[in-house]
This record gives sequence, C-alpha cells and structure tokens, in this order.
Amino acid sequence: MIEVKDVYKKFDRHEVLKGVSLKVETGDVIVILGVSGSGKTTLLRCINFLDKADSGTLTIAGETVDLKHASKKEILTVRKKTAFVFQNHNLFNNKTALENVMEGLVIVRKVPKAEAEKRAKEALDKVGLAEKYDSYPSQLSGGQQQRVGIARAIVLNPEIIMFDEPTSALDPELVGETLKIMKKIADEGVTMIVVTHEMAFASEVANKVIFMDEGVIVEEGPPEEIFSNPKEERTRRFLKRILPESI
Repeated sequence: MIEVKDVYKKFDRHEVLKGVSLKVETGDVIVILGVSGSGKTTLLRCINFLDKADSGTLTIAGETVDLKHASKKEILTVRKKTAFVFQNHNLFNNKTALENVMEGLVIVRKVPKAEAEKRAKEALDKVGLAEKYDSYPSQLSGGQQQRVGIARAIVLNPEIIMFDEPTSALDPELVGETLKIMKKIADEGVTMIVVTHEMAFASEVANKVIFMDEGVIVEEGPPEEIFSNPKEERTRRFLKRILPESI
C-alpha cells in the first residue's frame, strides 16, 4: 500500500540515504532499527516531505510521486493519507490538548468545527486523556504530551502513521504508557512505521524489523528471525550491544 524506491538524500556533502527502497503492506507494523545517523529519521521525513529527497519515488494507494519534484498538490495528497508522530511532541503551547488534536482536522481537512471537536475528544479518550481536554502542554507530563501527539495522528484516520523515536525524549517511567497506546493502535490494524530502540516493542508488536546502517537497509525480516538469527555481521554487532537477554 506504500512503497518507496531508490531514495537518496544528502545534507551538504554527507550522504544520509543511499538508494533506500521499502515496501509496506496494509496492516504492517514495521520497526526500523539502527545507530544514530544511520538514516532512519531522514527516511521517514522524506516519505512525509518534511525533508526533500534528492531523488526517489513514493507510491501510496496506487499513485506514484517523485520525491524531489512533487507538486504542492501531490504533497498535500500524500499528507492527507499519512500522519507523523514526532520525537519531541511538536504541540502548540498556546492551544489546549483538544485544540491541538482538532487543528489538522479544521485547518487541513476542512472538517466543520463541531465534528472536529467530537472526533478529537474520541481520539483523546482512546489514548487515556479524557480528563485533559482543556489542559495546555505545560500542564501535561511528557508522556501525556506524547499521547496528545498520538491522538493528533489517529484522529486523521490516516492510511499509515510514522513514529519517529516516540519514547526517546521521555523519562523511563513514562515510556511504558506510550508503548501501551501504540500497541493498542497496532492491534486495531493501523499500518505503522516506527523508528525506535524499544526492543521489547519490536519483538512483541512488529511483524517486520528493518536494520539500517550508513544510509542503507542492511537486513529486514520478521522480528524472531532478525533477533534470533541475523544474517549480516553489522546486524549482529548492533544487536549484541543493545538486545536484552530476555528477548
């Protein structure tokens, strides 16, 4: 349902993505692993046009766009089918939780305000924030702010949600609540690409794990295969450093 082919991206002279191709089927939960600087986040940002790729194509729902030369209309069409959950929440500090979740519906989707409010409340209820409609980001914990970010994504009913290290900015005791919400979303059949170092989440929830290094996909496969019997030496070295004994 979504496919990227031959994505290249440089920042100045540093080549971050070196011809990455990725195919995602409806209902997939794909976890992308790799050390910092391997290109994981840049790949997500290029898919959603938050960064402009130097070359490559994106096919979503049967329509193919050029990642470098896409028109504003094509970018908007892609963004209407996708949602992005940021590492650092990216909430509007002057808006309540409810207003933050409504924003995309009202401004981008042109949903009537009353309908947008109803849907936003349902999304906040789903992530356990029914009591926080009128709270501003400064009144919420980091975990609660991230859950507002997740509600803002799911309220759009996108075809795919991309998560960029959604727990890395959270205190350790707040990580579990965010992962629990993400697992709940995955269990509902929502297609997801998740950049994360949470190995337990990858093992339990993902149906495919991708390991990236130095701008390329080194290895991909089911989590039980990647974690138990990786084929590539680079994958083995990475997992040896971070993989808990319990997995």
